[in-house]
Amino acid sequence: MARTRGAACGVATQPKPEKPMAHSAERPPGRLTPRARTRWLVVFVMAFDLMLTGIAYSASGESPQIRVLSNRADLVSGGDALVEVALPSGGTPENVRVDVDGRDVTSAFAVRPDGRFLGLVTGLQVGENRMTARTQGGAASLTITGHPIGGPLFAGPQVQPWVCATEENGLGKPQDVACNTPAKYKLFYKSWLTGQFTAYDPKRPPADLAYTTTDQGKRVAYVVRRERGVMDRGIYDIAVLYDPAKPWQPWAPQGGFNGKLLVPFGGDCTPRHSQDAPMENVLNDTALSRGFAVAVSNLNMLGQNCNDVVSTEALVMLKEHFVENYGPIRYTIGQGCSGGSMQQHWITSNYPGLLDGILPSCSFPDVWSTLQEAEDCHVLDHHFDRSPLWALTTHRTAVTGHAFETVCRTLWDNPTGNGQYSKTWLDPDNGAGCLGGFLAGHTTLEPNRSWVYDAEANPAGERCTLQDYAVAVWGRRPASSWGPVEQRIQRGFANRPYDNTGVQYGLKAVESGTITAEQFVDLNESVGGLDIDWKWQPERSEADPAALEVAYRSGRVTYPREAAKVPVIDLRSPGNWEIHSDFHSYAMRARFDQANGGHDNQIIWTGVPPVQTDGDAREKAFLLMDRWLTRIEADTSNDPIETKVVRDKPADAVDACWIGNRKISDMSVCRATYPYFGVPRTAAGGPTANNILKCQLKELNRDDYTVDFSNAQWGRLRKAFPEGVCDYREPGVAQQPSLPWLTFSGGPGGQPLGAPPESAPTP
Repeated sequence: MARTRGAACGVATQPKPEKPMAHSAERPPGRLTPRARTRWLVVFVMAFDLMLTGIAYSASGESPQIRVLSNRADLVSGGDALVEVALPSGGTPENVRVDVDGRDVTSAFAVRPDGRFLGLVTGLQVGENRMTARTQGGAASLTITGHPIGGPLFAGPQVQPWVCATEENGLGKPQDVACNTPAKYKLFYKSWLTGQFTAYDPKRPPADLAYTTTDQGKRVAYVVRRERGVMDRGIYDIAVLYDPAKPWQPWAPQGGFNGKLLVPFGGDCTPRHSQDAPMENVLNDTALSRGFAVAVSNLNMLGQNCNDVVSTEALVMLKEHFVENYGPIRYTIGQGCSGGSMQQHWITSNYPGLLDGILPSCSFPDVWSTLQEAEDCHVLDHHFDRSPLWALTTHRTAVTGHAFETVCRTLWDNPTGNGQYSKTWLDPDNGAGCLGGFLAGHTTLEPNRSWVYDAEANPAGERCTLQDYAVAVWGRRPASSWGPVEQRIQRGFANRPYDNTGVQYGLKAVESGTITAEQFVDLNESVGGLDIDWKWQPERSEADPAALEVAYRSGRVTYPREAAKVPVIDLRSPGNWEIHSDFHSYAMRARFDQANGGHDNQIIWTGVPPVQTDGDAREKAFLLMDRWLTRIEADTSNDPIETKVVRDKPADAVDACWIGNRKISDMSVCRATYPYFGVPRTAAGGPTANNILKCQLKELNRDDYTVDFSNAQWGRLRKAFPEGVCDYREPGVAQQPSLPWLTFSGGPGGQPLGAPPESAPTP
C-alpha cells in the first residue's frame, strides 16, 4: 500500500538538535474534480512505491529529476531536506553536480544502500531555494520553499501571545520568541524485573535489562531513545528502539526499527496560549516492543492546542523531521481518545496521506458539532431551571436526547471534576482557558492575565474562545455584524458558527407523547440563545454567514470523503451518563455513509470495562490495525486505495461488543445491551450525522404534527418561529463537501495548496 506510507527517512548518528526538522508524507493537493483526484492518486502511489520499496528510479529523457522525499518541496522547514536525484538512463553518480542557488552541495549526496542517489541537504533558507542537478546529458531544477522551524507552514498567522515552557520541560532557556531550543536526548530501558521504563546508562548496563523481538524478527536490547525538542512552537517527543553503540542514518536505520510509526493524539480541548510537554507518553510498550517508533507534539494534544489545522501542521513538521532523521515510514497509525479522536477524523478527512490507519476512542467527529451540543445544553438547562414545567428528569432527557441529565450538565455547568467544557471553549473572558486551565473560573488556577479580554476593562484583549483562537481559519465578523464592543475597538471578533434559529427543541418528545404540547410551546418560545460573549439572550442565536461557509468547505465539520482511504477501529465504552456517549461513533458512521455510500472501512468496538481504556482490548485493536495495514501494503494492484482498504480487511475486523469476557459480533445483541441515544438536535428531528449547523427553514404547518395544539398555543408557536422551523429534509445552509489540503497562509477560509512542485529541465 504505497500510498499509505510516509516518506523515506533516517536518523543521523549525530542529530542536529538545534535545527529539528519536520515531516510530512507526500500528501494530496487540493482536489476539485474526480479526474484530478484520480490523476494525483496514481502519481502518489507510484512515487511512494518506488521510494519506499527501495527501488532506484531512473529519470526518463536526458535530464535528471529532483525529488524532496521528506516533505512537499513547498513545505520544507528547519533548513534541511532529504533529497533524491534520479539519474537518466545511463547516467553515473560520478558526473552529477548539485547546487542550491549556486552553492555546491554535491558532497551531501551518495549512492545509498538501496541504490538511490540521496542526500540530506542543509543550509536551506527561509523562502525560495533553487536546487539544480546537472549531468553530462542535461540539467533539472526544483524550487524548494523553506519555512522557519517555528512555523507556520499553512495554518496562517500564529496565535499571540505565546508562553514558552522549555525550561520546565528539560530543554533549557528558549532562544527566540518561537521557543526554539536544541533538542535533548535521553535513554531508557525496560526492566524485566519491574516491567517499567527506567533511565539507562550505557556505561553501566543494568542486570535487569530486558530484550524484545520486533515484528520483523529482530532480537534487540530493550533500550529506547527519547528525543525531545521544539518545532512549530510546540514541544515534541520521539521514541525508538536504539543501540547507542551503532550509527543511524536516514538511508540506513538501525535494525530495531520496523519502519512503522505510531502517533498518539491527546484529548480535552482548550484555547491554550502556552507550551507544555505532550500529555501522551511516547514510551508505549505495545508499539516500541514490536519495533514501532512513537512520535507526538504537544500541539497534537487538543487540551493544549484546540486548533486542528495547527495540530495537522505540527504533524507535517514532525513527520518531516522523523523522515530526515530516523528512516522510511511504511505507514503511520493514529491513536487517541476524545479530542484525540477528533484530530484523527479531521486529519484523515482534510489532510489525507498523513495517517494511514486510525484508532479513535471515546470519539467525536469534530469539536464544532460538539460545541453545538454544549451550547444547546446551555440554553436548554437555562430554561429547565427556571420553569416549573420541567421538574422531571425524564422530560429533560427526552428533549436533550441523552440517556442521563448529567450529560448536558457536564457539558456546560459541572463545577467539579472535568466539567465546564463549554466555558473553557466559549467564554471570551475565561483566562483559565487561555492559560490551559480546565476548571474554568477566573480564579480556579490563576487570575486573568492583563492580555485577556474583558468587555469593559480590556475590550481589545485576547478572547479565549475556540473560534477566536483559530481566527486565522474563521476570519473576523464584518462591520455590518459588529456589536457595541466591536464598534468600540473597531475590529470584529472571530466568525461564529453556532445557530439555533428554527430548531424545534423536543419535537420527537412531543410527537411521542413524552412531553405535553404546552411544554413544547413553553420551551421553544423561551429557550433563547447565546450572544457573541457567551451570555444568554432571549433571541435565538444566528451564525455568522462566513462561518458556515468556512465550517463546511474547510472541513471543520468533518466530511469524511477522503477518510474512506484509511481503516478505522473505533473503541468506546457505553458511557451514556457523560459527554463521551456512544452516539458520536454512530454520528461519524452516518457521515461515512453520506460521503461514501457506506462505512466498510470503519468498525466499532464497545464494552465494559471500557474498551478504549482496557489494555487488552487496546492491544487487540492495535494489532488488528497493523495486520490490516500490512495486508493493504502487500496489495500491489492498481485499484484505488478505498477499494484496497475494504478488500484487504481482515475477517475479524467487524463490529463487536464485549459482554463480560465474551466478544460478541451479533450486533442485535450488542445494541440491546449497549444502546446509544442522541443529542438535542437529533431529538429535534435532525439527522444522526449531526452535521447541520444552521438548518434551512420551512413554514409552520399544523398538518406536520400529530399533536393537537390549541389556537392559543399555535399562535405562540408562530411567534416563536416567525421565519419558520427547521426542514431537515434539506442540507444545512452553506453545507457542502470539504476540500482537502487547504492552506490558510493567504487568509481565512483557506485555499487548495495545489499539486506538489516538481523539477523541470533547465539549460
